[in-house]
Amino acid sequence: MPALLLPLTRTVTYTRWLHLLVGALFAAVVGFVYPGLNGVHPHQWLLLPLVPVPLLALASLVPATRLAEGVQAKVMLLPGPHARHREAGAAPAVAAAPSASWGDRGRTALWLVLRLEAGLLVAFGSVQLPGLTIALLTSAAGGDGGGSGPVPAVAGHHWWYALLAPLPLAVLAVCVVALGGLMTAAARRLLGPSPAERLAALEERTERLLEHNRLARELHDSIGHALTVAVVQAGAARAAGSPEFTDRALAAVEETGRHALEDLERVLRLLREDSGRRAADRPTLADAGRLLESARASGAAVTCEVTGAAADVPGPVSREGYRIVQEALTNALRHGGSSVRMSVRIAVSGRQVELEVRNPVDSGASGRDAAGITGREAAAGQGGTAGRGLRGIRERAALLGGSAETGPCADGWRVRARLPFDHVG
Repeated sequence: MPALLLPLTRTVTYTRWLHLLVGALFAAVVGFVYPGLNGVHPHQWLLLPLVPVPLLALASLVPATRLAEGVQAKVMLLPGPHARHREAGAAPAVAAAPSASWGDRGRTALWLVLRLEAGLLVAFGSVQLPGLTIALLTSAAGGDGGGSGPVPAVAGHHWWYALLAPLPLAVLAVCVVALGGLMTAAARRLLGPSPAERLAALEERTERLLEHNRLARELHDSIGHALTVAVVQAGAARAAGSPEFTDRALAAVEETGRHALEDLERVLRLLREDSGRRAADRPTLADAGRLLESARASGAAVTCEVTGAAADVPGPVSREGYRIVQEALTNALRHGGSSVRMSVRIAVSGRQVELEVRNPVDSGASGRDAAGITGREAAAGQGGTAGRGLRGIRERAALLGGSAETGPCADGWRVRARLPFDHVG
């Protein structure tokens, strides 16, 4: 099929034609009032494109006008999602929203005037050009060549008028395709999102991406902790050779895996709903006991000191604090094995909570512990440049306006975080 005929095969061409004709209806209604239908001189019809303009300017002041025009433009001017021929590089940037500023109202007024004038032009051509084709065919057949009503007059009777008959329809098709494309471009420009709307959309998208990133980090912490505990406990049970210890290790693996599955299901549910607002079921510092119990069940010696009421810590701080403790314990188990000794301190005072996790690291050890990692490798593996876990701890603290320190200390390795309450009210 020739490329010139391709626009005639697209549904959007005819919806644009209809959109242009609808734009002329308002002028037709105004024309019934002035200049009227009876006793009208031809030059008075030239006022038809001008008389409705003040009324359109007043209509553009109504915020809902932009919403209505935006919806019509999206439905009738733009190719649908299942269109065979998509417009390359043209994003359907038409805002279906009420006017929020005088700039929006001004662009809406200009759009209404353009739609009026283009609609009148297409409506005139849609009546006159097919009528001219009919007149040419009638004259070629020896009949009356028109001249009454909207049908143009054709003088004479010539057989070759039949050869000219398709030309008016071709001109009409060209006008419809060209004006439809121009009005679509104008809609994107005049009914497109304002700078404020673009900024709001960008902020919303950024918030959504940040929320997805937070959920991914949380899933990494939860699943990573569960797998680390399972690996360490399995290695410790095999090394211990005690049925009683093996039963405790399997029970701990089961409990940790159950909590990890709950976290996985919650995160997947939030991702499916594309919402990060449901955070009430996330674990908090009040649930830190289960982390300690799972570490103890693997054979690690864990001591914990809690100062103040963990239940008084605000929700966002408490939830992030839980993840920080979880990541610190996971790193200690991963690099220290089941025989590691850890001390955990949770201190709530004033308007902040301090978290500290310590574990010894024998940097001079030459043998391998139950996890198969030497002390020297543990010191290197827990370094600030090692993995994503420690970086995630610092990022969590920074997002809450606090700080986190990770690195060697006098008696081994230390993770310490300070989380203020000021940024969460």
